[in-house]
This record gives sequence, structure tokens and C-alpha cells, in this order.
Amino acid sequence: MPTAAAAGTVTIGGDLEVNRLGFGAMRLCGPGITGPPADRVNAHAVLRRAVELGVQHVDTADAYGPEVDEELIAEALHPYPADLMIATKGGLVRTGAAGDWPQDGRPEHLRRACEASLRRLRVERIDLYYLHRPDPAVPYEESIGALKDLRDEGKIRHVAVSNASLEKLETARAIVDIAAVQNQYNLTDRRSQDVLDVCARDGIGFVPWAPLDAGALQPGGPVDRVAAARGVTPMQVALAWLLHASPATLPIPGTSSLGHLEENVAAAELELSGEELAELDALAA
Repeated sequence: MPTAAAAGTVTIGGDLEVNRLGFGAMRLCGPGITGPPADRVNAHAVLRRAVELGVQHVDTADAYGPEVDEELIAEALHPYPADLMIATKGGLVRTGAAGDWPQDGRPEHLRRACEASLRRLRVERIDLYYLHRPDPAVPYEESIGALKDLRDEGKIRHVAVSNASLEKLETARAIVDIAAVQNQYNLTDRRSQDVLDVCARDGIGFVPWAPLDAGALQPGGPVDRVAAARGVTPMQVALAWLLHASPATLPIPGTSSLGHLEENVAAAELELSGEELAELDALAA
């Protein structure tokens, strides 16, 4: 069985070396990323199998559930393997029956959120902690400054930012070392190309979310053709392309299915030809 190690490694923050292909735990929650999963035993099994398959980077957030996702990770994996990096986020809250995602980047909220994540994950220090999304009502410098304080207190090992423009990344880096950026990036949405280029240049991890945009799934389109010719899934093609896009990328495909998990991890071994890559690259045109 292929393992995540086939994709090689990336070093986060200068001291955390992890296999590049990780796991996004968001989809383990209930429908709409709200509430507990229908099958908690299955959720635990998926997390444990991910680690068995060489995943060393599990991504979550306090807003997933809310809180449920972090609890699932602790239930399934604590005490954690020494080589496992858990990344979580604060700065979004869940409100209303529709599961809205309003921002809250106030320093006092981020402190409470981080300390609550520490308890749910059962750790004394979070390996990688993101500001989930900039809050337009709070100066970005204040939000990042709060994460710097938490890092200086030993509650966060490395600070990261998510949904950040190049300008926001530069602002954050002027305040504290940024170990990773998590932005939407895939075959058809490369608005964060400038951020990815800076991450690759400066040794910052780039974690692309939404690895397979619906626009890439057109029947008979390039992704479909490559997948059919190779006898693989469209998701495997998308993940192989992301791994090729830059040595800084750390894809975190998520699923609640053991079968899909194994398919995703197998993408670490899929090498696309120059002709296939050129056809896929053209999707961004």
C-alpha cells in the first residue's frame, strides 16, 4: 500500500519535518461541518488509518463542529505519535442554525480560543496555530500580535495564517515568523499564486485548501481525461498536480471514507507526464 512518505517532506518553521501529503479532518464532522459525525467509530478509524499510512500533518480548527473535530482527533490519536504535527485555527465562530462563519480576530477571543483548543487536543503546546481568517473589524496587526504573545508564552510552537493576501502575509511577517499559509489553491483557482511563490522562495509551508474545484470536474475535461487514461480518480490527479506545483505545497485532502483516504494517499506516488502537466496547467487560463 502506498504511503504519504512517497510525496517527500517539508520542514515547517525550521524544525518540524513532515510528509508533504497530510489530512484535513474537517469532513469528519456532521453535515455542513456542524455537529458530531453519524459514525464516531468510523471517524476515529479514518484518523488512525491516516497515521498508519504515513500522514504526519493533521489539520483542523475550533470552528469545525464547532469543537467536535478537535475532540475527535484527541479521542482517536492521543497520546500522539512523536512525529505527528497537529495544526488548528482560531478566529472564526459558528453561529445560528445555518452554521454561519463570522470572524472574531480580537486578541481576547484568540487567547480564549487557543486555550480551549489546547484543552480539547490534550496538549500543552499547539504545533501550528493559524489565524483562520482576517477580521475586518480588528486591525490585522492586533490579531497577529495576539498569536505572537501566545507563541512567546509557549502555547503555540509556530504561528500561521489562513486566507491571507500577500499584503496580509507581509504584515504578519513583520510581527512574527510565519511558518505556514493556508489558502484556497487548486487547478482552476490560482489567485494565491503570488503567495505560493513567496512561500516557496522563503521556506514557508503552503497548505492549499479545496484541492479539487468543481470547475475542474467537467466530464471529458482535462482532469477527467488524465484520470481515465491513468486508471485513477480525478482527486488523485488534482493532488498529484498540487504536489508538482511547488515543493512548498502540503495538500490536506479530507474525507470521512476509509476507501477514499487510501485513494488520496496513493496519489503521493502518481507522477504526471510533462504533457499531462501542461494540459492541467492550462486550466488556469
